[in-house]
Amino acid sequence: MKGKNVDFTKGSVARNILGLAFPLMAAQFVNIFYNIADRIYISHIEGIGIDALTGVGIAFPIITIISAFAHLIAMGGGSLCSIYRGKGRNDIAEKLMGNSFSILLMIGVTVTVIGYLFKKPILYAFGASDITFPYGNDYISIYLLGTVFVLFGSGMNSFINAQGYAKTAMLTVMIGAIINIILDPIFIYYFELGVEGAAMATVISQFVSAAWVFMFLRSERSMLKLRVKNLRLDLGLVWKIVSLGLSGFIMAVTASGVQIIANSALSRFGGDIYVTVMTVITSVREMLTLVVQGITSGSQPVLGFNYGAKRYDRVKSGIRFITLVCFSYTITTWLLIMCFPTVFVKMFNSDARLLELSGHCVRINFAAHFMMAFQFSGQSTFVGLGKAKEAIFFSLLRKAIIVIPLTLPLPYTSLGTDGVFYAEPVSAMVGASCCYAVMYFTVYRKMKIKE
Repeated sequence: MKGKNVDFTKGSVARNILGLAFPLMAAQFVNIFYNIADRIYISHIEGIGIDALTGVGIAFPIITIISAFAHLIAMGGGSLCSIYRGKGRNDIAEKLMGNSFSILLMIGVTVTVIGYLFKKPILYAFGASDITFPYGNDYISIYLLGTVFVLFGSGMNSFINAQGYAKTAMLTVMIGAIINIILDPIFIYYFELGVEGAAMATVISQFVSAAWVFMFLRSERSMLKLRVKNLRLDLGLVWKIVSLGLSGFIMAVTASGVQIIANSALSRFGGDIYVTVMTVITSVREMLTLVVQGITSGSQPVLGFNYGAKRYDRVKSGIRFITLVCFSYTITTWLLIMCFPTVFVKMFNSDARLLELSGHCVRINFAAHFMMAFQFSGQSTFVGLGKAKEAIFFSLLRKAIIVIPLTLPLPYTSLGTDGVFYAEPVSAMVGASCCYAVMYFTVYRKMKIKE
């Protein structure tokens, strides 16, 4: 069956967004579940569970940086693809897709080589101890083998979603996730491969997802085709992709930077157990934000297409809708986590000391979680409409300009280790407020004038 052209200027804006968002949320749920499943299985390895989980947590920033490069292309290339589709320029949209493929391949090879050369000093710099280093090293040594697959599967899947094939994009994630969930206990427990088994399962699942994306984009079902002639880099398009995608890249890299600094500070002031607490909190945050990530990811092709078609009334309607949904969800999850802070922690381990520390630290870290609704909706609007400078600035503001500078000195005050966890709610209040206010006055109101 040949691909069809999906027109987002028709039908309900909310329905168009949800039509993309629901499959993405389902995929995100399975994706988060299998990432969390890795950590849950690892944390229950007899005798070494908590140390192994801490070691893998130390490796998280490396994994986050690898994912950041996928976000670079997914947000830049995918959003531009939607805008040019709205303008009726499918030829440029296809060229964007081909250039994105080439960029991801080059990045994948480079990151793999650098990762193997410097993994030991990197892990120790990220907060590893002599006890936790072997587990982090075992995991990342195998994970790096699948770098190209991780980048291609995640980065190029955005071009499937940009065409309106949300269910196909969902299957990309779900296929890999299901394979990983099945292989994890087999490799970890049956073959007794431990942490290495978890990494092997992940690499195999990412390979299958990447193969699925490649076959779809080369098939007749895809409206836009991945063609050899478009693989040759066009520096003008590369600059557009990178400049727009830089916000997603910066968000992921600064999140990694926060993890690195936080793990290092917690290891110094509290020991390995506090690094485990931060690993658990990071995992809980991933679970609680999957819905808003699905909504905002689903909104970007719709906003971008209508913006390219100059349907500003529909763009504004989309912004209002995602703001309402994001706020309703984040206020609900905020109440849940404040009332029952250890519910999710128990999924990983029931160690009494871990539960005691986690309950206290979770409440601090999530104190202003409801404000993230405005960060997510404001940021996704900038990306969806191709506003690269604004998207980049507000990616930097919350993590690089607020969280990191606060995380460095606060542990030296009377707050001690609590200071590391207080940086997040401060950044959520300030960063999210500024992001949404600027979006409203510089984008939303200006579209009203254009109408």
